[in-house]
Amino acid sequence: MSTSLRDQLLKAGLISKKQANDVERQIERQERPRSGKNRPPAGAVSPQVARGAPVAKAAQAKVAHDRELNRRQREKAENKARLAQAKQLVEQNRITAAASGEYFNFVDGPKIRRIAVDDAIRERLMRGDIAIVYFNGSYELVPRAVAERIAERDARLIAVTRTRADDVPADTVYEGFDVPDDLIW
Repeated sequence: MSTSLRDQLLKAGLISKKQANDVERQIERQERPRSGKNRPPAGAVSPQVARGAPVAKAAQAKVAHDRELNRRQREKAENKARLAQAKQLVEQNRITAAASGEYFNFVDGPKIRRIAVDDAIRERLMRGDIAIVYFNGSYELVPRAVAERIAERDARLIAVTRTRADDVPADTVYEGFDVPDDLIW
C-alpha cells in the first residue's frame, strides 16, 4: 500500500493540513492553462491607452519634478561638502595672535569690525600675507594661500584679503589719474 508524500508528511507531523492545501493550490495554478479571460480582445483599446495623452503628460511632469528634486538635493549635498572643507581648512590653518590689547579694524559688509592682533600679525595683514575669514560666528586669521582655497569653496567666508604690492603692476596704480601736460617740476 503506497501512500502519497503529502499523506506521509501529514502523518509524521512535519506539515499541517493547511500547508498541504496551500501547496496543492499553487501546483494547480501553475499547471492550469492560461485562458484569455483577463486579456482584452485583439482590436480593443485599453482604458489606459484611451487616456494616454493626459497620463503621459502627468508621467513626464512627475519625471521632470523628480529630476529637479534630485538636482536640488545634489547641489545641497555639494554645498554642504564645500562648506565642510572650508571649515576644515580654517580649523587646521588658523593663526593665533598674542594678546597685546591692540586691534586691527576692518570693514565687513556695512559694519566696521575689529580683531585682536599683535604688531607682527598687523604687518603681515597690511602686506597681504594673512587674510581674515568669518568662521563659526567669529573672525579668524589664516594664511593668504589658505584663504584663496577657502574662496574657491565659498567666497562669502572671506572677510578681508589685501592685495600684495608685488601682485599689482606699477602702471595700473595710477591708471585712473590724468597727468597734465603743462606740469612743471
